[in-house]
Amino acid sequence: MDFPEFFCYVSILACLFPIMVNSIGINYGQIANNLPSPEDVVPLVKSIGATKVKLYDADPRVLKAFANTDVEFMVGLGNEYLDKMRDPTNAQAWVKENIQPHLPATKITSIFVGNEVLTLNDTSLSDCLLPAMQSVHAALLNFGLDKQVTVTTTHSLAILQTSYPPSAGAFREDLMDPLCETLNFHQKTGSPFLINAYPYFAYKGNPEQVPLDFVLFQPNQGVTDPQTHLHYDNMLYAQIDAVYSALASLDYKKLPVHISETGWPSKGDEDEAGATPENAEKYNGNLIKLMSGKTGTPMRPNSDLNIYIFALFNENMKPGPTSERNYGLFKPDGTPAYPLGITPNNVVGRNTTVGGGSFGNAVTNPYYPMSSSTGYMSISSARQQRYQLLGHVVLMVPLLIIKTLV
Repeated sequence: MDFPEFFCYVSILACLFPIMVNSIGINYGQIANNLPSPEDVVPLVKSIGATKVKLYDADPRVLKAFANTDVEFMVGLGNEYLDKMRDPTNAQAWVKENIQPHLPATKITSIFVGNEVLTLNDTSLSDCLLPAMQSVHAALLNFGLDKQVTVTTTHSLAILQTSYPPSAGAFREDLMDPLCETLNFHQKTGSPFLINAYPYFAYKGNPEQVPLDFVLFQPNQGVTDPQTHLHYDNMLYAQIDAVYSALASLDYKKLPVHISETGWPSKGDEDEAGATPENAEKYNGNLIKLMSGKTGTPMRPNSDLNIYIFALFNENMKPGPTSERNYGLFKPDGTPAYPLGITPNNVVGRNTTVGGGSFGNAVTNPYYPMSSSTGYMSISSARQQRYQLLGHVVLMVPLLIIKTLV
C-alpha cells in the first residue's frame, strides 16, 4: 500500500473506529522493518481515538512527529540503561538530549525506567532500579520539568504473592524491600504504579478450565469475592483489584494504578490456544467499550481506568512464538488486523452487561466444571521478548464452587 492509499484508508478508519473513548492508551512498539513512518502513524493513532501513547524508548522521530497533536506520551528507558542512569550526570545528559528538546510541543508526561525489573531475578538490575529512577527524577527537577513529567517503572503481576480473593491481594515477601522503596518514590513524586496484565496467558495455559468468556469480557456467571461480596465477570478487573488490595495493605491506598500493557494476539502457533482474530476482536473491542463507559473496577468504581492496549502494530521482527508478532490492532500497511466492531450506537455505559463487575449483598455460586486442584488463584510467568526478555504473568481466578464461596 503506497502513501496515498494509506491516508485514504486512514480516513475510512475514522468511521470504523470513531473517537469516543476516554483516555485510551496504545503501546507503540517498533521491532519491525516494515512499519509506516511516524508521520504516517499520527492519523492512525487519532483514528482509533487514542489520546495516550507508550513508547519503549525516546525515539526523536516519533516524538517530533507527534508535536502539537495533544497526544500524551510515556517514554521508556530500557533495562540496559539502568546501571548507566545511576549516575546523575548521565541521567542529566539523557533528559537534556531526549526529553527537554521535545517539550512542550510534544506532551511527554511520564518516563518509565526499566521494565518488570523486580521479577527478573537479576539483582544487578534490581539494585540499580531505584537509584536510576531517582537520578532521572533529579534531572527533571534540575530542568524544572518534574511537575509535568513523572518517573515510574513497570511491573509484572508476578510481584503478587496472593491474588485471590482480590480483596486479599498481597505482594511477594521476597520483593518487599525493593518494592516498598519504589512505592515510597511513587508516593513522594506523585507518579503512577504501572502493571502489565495479560489474561490471555491464563487461557493459553489452561484452555480446558479457564472460561473463555471470563477472559474476553463476554457475558458469564463470574465469581464473587467472599470478603467484599463484589462480583467479577472478567479476569482483568480481578487482577487490577488484587493489585489495589496489595497496595492498600501497605497503606498506599491513594496510589494511582495504570495498566501499562494488556492485549490479545490475533494469531499463534498450534499450542497457543485462543490466539485468533475473533478472540482478539472480542478482548480489545470489549475492553475499549468498557473504557468508553468511564467506569472503574468493582473495588474502585469511580476511578478512571488508565489502560494501554498492546499494541498498535504487528511487529515482524519480534522473536518468540508466532503470537509475539501478532498483537497489533493494525498490520504494517495500516489496515486493521481485525475489526473491533465499535460504533457510536454500541458504546457501553455504566448500566450495561458487558464484562466488568458489580456490588452484591450475597455471594453467588458460579458453576465451572473442573478439577478441584485448580480452585485457587495461581500465578506463573510466561516470558516473551519486548526490547529485552520480560516476564509476563498469568493471574487465574477461582473457577470452582469452593466451600469459601458457599
